[in-house]
Amino acid sequence: MVKIAPSILSADFVNLERDITRAAADRADWLHVDVMDGLFVPNISIGLPVVAAIKRVSPLPLDVHLMIDRPLRYVERFCEAGAGLLTVHVEADTEENTRRALSVIRERGVIPALCIKPKTPAEAVLPFLEQCGMILMMTVEPGFGGQSFMRELLPKLEQLRAYIDRYQPDCYLEVDGGINENTALEVRRSGANVLVAGSSYFGAPDRAAFVQALKREMP
Repeated sequence: MVKIAPSILSADFVNLERDITRAAADRADWLHVDVMDGLFVPNISIGLPVVAAIKRVSPLPLDVHLMIDRPLRYVERFCEAGAGLLTVHVEADTEENTRRALSVIRERGVIPALCIKPKTPAEAVLPFLEQCGMILMMTVEPGFGGQSFMRELLPKLEQLRAYIDRYQPDCYLEVDGGINENTALEVRRSGANVLVAGSSYFGAPDRAAFVQALKREMP
């Protein structure tokens, strides 16, 4: 079954514990946590102390997405802070350091994941795929929530699904960016099985119903 990961980038940070607890009550599966450094992406969000605090109150596993430069420097500490899944970007460092980052994450008992930006070709994941427990494809430019879904990326998502099915069948395929009830159906048909929802989830009049709509069996 598809998994839903609300992104706290769109949560009410004044009432973050309330929103985290509510996501679990709404039957979400994971909690998506975007970490941005202002270098790799043009925004700054949260860091290690906040991730550790979220871990203390979250009933859901933390799906931590590192949108940071040279993530190898920090992956061990984010594992210690409580990540259940930890994603690094293929564009953020050398191939050697990316391989090492994925290895360190797995050694710490955390699911290693790799993300690609919209303009990065699907083939970029191939050197790392066998190390990964999840591939994350961005369907907006990373850095800010509330952007529109880039429909032209659906063929790339299908290509990623084909690579996963061939080389790493147990690997999740996650999509982040512009996911709502309509685009969720499109990405699921293209092979995604983990959906990140930010503004569409937190802005829904009935968040529990929204989660169930995204999980609904496809026609």
